[in-house]
Amino acid sequence: MGLIVLILSILIPPVGVFLRHGLDRDFWINLILTLIFFVPGVIHALYVNFARR
Repeated sequence: MGLIVLILSILIPPVGVFLRHGLDRDFWINLILTLIFFVPGVIHALYVNFARR
C-alpha cells in the first residue's frame, strides 16, 4: 500500500492523501494547493503521508 500511496501522491496528490486520511482537513488543504499550483500539492501530500506520523 505504501508504494501505491507514494506513486499517487506524486501523480495525483489529493488521491494519495485521501487513501491515507479520508475526507478530513488534510485532503481539503491538499486539494486547494493542487488546484492553485501542482507542486505545492505534491509537497504537501508527501509531507502528510510520509513525514508526519
